[in-house]
Amino acid sequence: MESEAEAKDFIKGIKELHRDANHNVSAYFIKEKSSFALKYDDNGEPAGSSGKPVFKILESKEIMNAVVVVTRYFGGIKLGFGGLSRAYRDTALSAIEEAEVVEVFEQVRLRIRLGYAESQKVRNLIEKYAVIQEETFSDIVEFILLVREDLEDEFIKKIIDQTKNQLALEKL
Repeated sequence: MESEAEAKDFIKGIKELHRDANHNVSAYFIKEKSSFALKYDDNGEPAGSSGKPVFKILESKEIMNAVVVVTRYFGGIKLGFGGLSRAYRDTALSAIEEAEVVEVFEQVRLRIRLGYAESQKVRNLIEKYAVIQEETFSDIVEFILLVREDLEDEFIKKIIDQTKNQLALEKL
C-alpha cells in the first residue's frame, strides 16, 4: 500500500467479499512522504477488543504501508474481551508471519555518463549499489540508476574513485 486511499479501498473490497461475515476488523499503518496515516476499526466488536490488537502487531513489528483485515464469522461461542483480543492478535500475527514482507527503501535517481572503458570498470559496482533503469550507448555510455538514498554518498565516492572522476554525474 502506498496511500491511505489504497488501504481504505482494500478494506472496502474485503468487506464486499465477506459481506456475510459478522465482523471485518481492520488496521493500517501508512507512511506517505513525511506524514503517517494509522487507523484501526473494531467493526462492531467491543471497543478496543479487536482493531487495536491487530494494529499493535503492525506497530510492534515496525510494518508500514500495510493493511490487515481479519474476517470473523460468529460461531455461537462468546469469547469475552480477552478472548477476542487474543484471537484477533494471534490471527493477525499468523497472517503477517505467513505473508511475504518486502523492504522498501527511499531511492534517488542518478544519471551517469562515462566512456566505454570506465563503464566496464564500474558495471559490478553499479549493479551492487543500484538498479539500472536505462542504458544508452553512443559515443559514451549513459546509465539512469536508482540508488538507495542511504547508500548514495558511499556509491558516489566509490564510483568517482574507481573512474578517477572520469564521469559526469547528476541527480535527476
